[in-house]
Amino acid sequence: MTTLFISDLHLDPARPHITALFEAFLRGEARAAQALYILGDLFESWIGDDDDSEIAQRVQAALRDLVQAGVAVAFLHGNRDFLVGAAFAARTGVHLLPDPAPIMLAGEATLLLHGDTLCLGDTVYQQVRRQLRDPAWQAQFLAQPLAARRAFAARARAESQAHTAAAASDIMDVTPAEVLRVMAAQGATRLIHGHTHRPARHPLTLPDGRPGERIVLGDWYEQGSVLRVDGARIELATLAAS
Repeated sequence: MTTLFISDLHLDPARPHITALFEAFLRGEARAAQALYILGDLFESWIGDDDDSEIAQRVQAALRDLVQAGVAVAFLHGNRDFLVGAAFAARTGVHLLPDPAPIMLAGEATLLLHGDTLCLGDTVYQQVRRQLRDPAWQAQFLAQPLAARRAFAARARAESQAHTAAAASDIMDVTPAEVLRVMAAQGATRLIHGHTHRPARHPLTLPDGRPGERIVLGDWYEQGSVLRVDGARIELATLAAS
């Protein structure tokens, strides 16, 4: 059976056609899969598991339906939804993964990441990431009312967009040496990640001389993107939005 991988959906009320595309994907292709891995940034922002917005409720219900249909669903935090927690997992039945997450996929040692930790050239982002992943900062943030958290998330999105627009293209991509270091440390020959929004399959040579591959998942801003793995068959495909 096929294993599916997606990331960087950035689901947001401003793009209802993408939310509808995701729901249709879960009702359709994903129902026939053995497993679905979501490698971060499912949401444009996630302000806590007590989020009572319509899109939060819709997405959780759709994931719960898929899990109840017998499909194993795993979630790995991205840079936009790092506050997804135990309550979300309990409501949906989704399994929360560490980052990085080693798995065996079609007999090959595979490493799953969101991908942001590979972009060492973006030093500004890496500093912000350290702050946002600090447990003390997260506890303080989650103690605020929902309205205050939504306002913070809106400001953070605007700042992130400004930073992305101003930064050089190369620093927004992965650092090749870090890719090889992480793969070697985990004993992986295949790496799958998102974050950079540059879908592609990259052959590479590991430090020990073995061949390897880095697969980058696409974003869902204007269309869908899915990686299908079924034994030796690997397909990185685009899903058209209606």
